[in-house]
Amino acid sequence: MLALATAGCDVPPVNTSTSEVTAQSDLATLCRRKALDQFAILDTPRESEFDEIAELAAAICEAPVALVSFVDSDRQWFKAEVGFGRRETPLDQSICAYALAEDDILEIPDTRLDPRSSFNPLVAGEPHVRFYAGAVLRTAEGVAIGTLCVLDNEVRRLTELQRQTLRVLARQVMRELELRVALRLQDTLRREIDHRVKNQLQSVASFVRLKATRARDMPTRRALEAVSYRVSAAALLHEEMHSLPTGDEIALDRYLDKLGRLVAASGPEGVAVDVAIDPVRVSATQASAVAAIVNEFVTNAFKHGFPDGRPGRITVIGRVRDGVLEVRMADDGVGCDGALESQGIGMRIMDAAANQIAGELVFDTSGPGVALSLTAPLVIPPSLGDVPFPLPKG
Repeated sequence: MLALATAGCDVPPVNTSTSEVTAQSDLATLCRRKALDQFAILDTPRESEFDEIAELAAAICEAPVALVSFVDSDRQWFKAEVGFGRRETPLDQSICAYALAEDDILEIPDTRLDPRSSFNPLVAGEPHVRFYAGAVLRTAEGVAIGTLCVLDNEVRRLTELQRQTLRVLARQVMRELELRVALRLQDTLRREIDHRVKNQLQSVASFVRLKATRARDMPTRRALEAVSYRVSAAALLHEEMHSLPTGDEIALDRYLDKLGRLVAASGPEGVAVDVAIDPVRVSATQASAVAAIVNEFVTNAFKHGFPDGRPGRITVIGRVRDGVLEVRMADDGVGCDGALESQGIGMRIMDAAANQIAGELVFDTSGPGVALSLTAPLVIPPSLGDVPFPLPKG
């Protein structure tokens, strides 16, 4: 089970002293509120994961009303409700607040006869609640934060099977909450790692660029510059991963636009790089592979397509059609006579990147310049973005 940061919030023993009871109640409220903040559950939209639990509880317990209820400092708020029609009530209408002190299920067969509920407005007036049963939602540290409860307008009792169902479903609510916190903590760690890796790669790229400026012969300089471009592309990828709320989802259009501007800044004067990609999110693996191919094409075009200060333009256009990503790269340089060299390191990098994403590369040297088309099945990663919770506090 996930351990939340609720140190000092152990449930205190019952004490008959009025002042100590008040202090214990204040501490319990503080701990409950802290746990609710860390789960980041209050005032979030309805979700099927919780609605289905409430629906199942109502069906098995044969009750017209079922609630996944969280007890705040001044209200009770319902993440899921069946048959109640409200998302929250004031605390003076909460029978669930009494259930928090129970070790097991609080069951009140006739709410009119129990002092904890007889004066409740929901009992004395509409909707005339006559029966209540609630299983406590309790954190791994023992902090009670709410209940999974069922209500009826008839006096009755649950069967043992119905009580056990409430217990099991209440534990399922807590597992869902704890899983979400764990995923967000994992995502926070992943983003911190991406941030650090990005910084380290940027340092490496800067060091390599410095070495390139000091290289005495042109082949060495060009080799170091090529390494610098590749490292910078990897740093950009980690920057994008750090900036996004999910770990394996990259905005390819934004990423390649940044890459194009980065490479263009290091290119020969008078050669422009234009990037236009349809808005699409892809997996980090696919983004990295596409970027490697684009980077190699552009840097090779700089190297071979525009000799003697010749001005020109390199275009990178990406389209998504019927689940297929198509990226066409082209330059208007001097072109190439005959077949391209297939054994160079740049070509091997592009082939490896294309194979990684089941892509196909097709070169066109008929002019003007050189063009390269990449087609690959679009890989859209499963996203956590549908989960409407912010990162946990604390």
